[in-house]
Amino acid sequence: MSLNFPLLLVIAVFVCGLLALFDLIILAPRRRTAIANYQGSVSQPDVAVVEQLNKEPLLVEYGKSFFPVLFIVLVLRSFLVEPFQIPSGSMKPTLDVGDFILVNKFSYGIRLPVIDMKVIPVSDPARGDVMVFRYPSDPSVNYIKRVVGLPGDVIRYTNDKQLFVNGQMVAKQLIGSEPGTLGSAELYEEKLGEVQHQIRLEMSRYRAPPDHEWTVPAGHYFMMGDNRDNSNDSRYWDDPNIPKDELGMVPDKNIVGKAFAVWMSWPEPKLSHFPNFSRVGLIK
Repeated sequence: MSLNFPLLLVIAVFVCGLLALFDLIILAPRRRTAIANYQGSVSQPDVAVVEQLNKEPLLVEYGKSFFPVLFIVLVLRSFLVEPFQIPSGSMKPTLDVGDFILVNKFSYGIRLPVIDMKVIPVSDPARGDVMVFRYPSDPSVNYIKRVVGLPGDVIRYTNDKQLFVNGQMVAKQLIGSEPGTLGSAELYEEKLGEVQHQIRLEMSRYRAPPDHEWTVPAGHYFMMGDNRDNSNDSRYWDDPNIPKDELGMVPDKNIVGKAFAVWMSWPEPKLSHFPNFSRVGLIK
């Protein structure tokens, strides 16, 4: 069972805040009263005794110390920026295994932590955005893909690996090649919406059903990896618990945020393999 880190963080902030409040309202006045009574009962108060009477319980001391740090982490992580590490090559060449990325949590609206309810709309995902979201079949798992289809769009992907959006072919231009899983792979420049980015196609691999077509329902998004033949995305998801017209789609409630930068790359987090910063930059 995976840990629900946001929930644990909220609980930790609540407990530490409760301890700080309990000390402020109940324990601190008691300590001040005890010190005043002691000082009034002797002609020359002992500094060591005063310090002992004013000493906070260890649990309260820890709670008060951790509360501001945990509260700042909660605010930053829940509403501003959250770091993620790329675990697979599904977004090559844009993102590689081991890339550490930053995700803007407020681009698509302010959401409450844990329950992920949007309370302040900001903007909607745009075609071409690189987006982190919770996998519809298992919301405990975070995925990262590129937004290809918006609500109401008709997406078509053919067996010759050509993408169509609302009947319009998405143009791509060959820019190079590299070794592939089963031979060679070709790199293309593609434009989705206003975003110019690269995609990768394995020349010997055909995974998509021939001329398959999807209509994106309201409040949902169609996602694809830039490594088109090595990406578990909207084209392949299958879950009997999800309505047929929503199958393969990412609902708005599952959105985590917009990936906007790579800040470090560390494919093998070992002492013998140091992180590098050659890939640092904004994500296209």
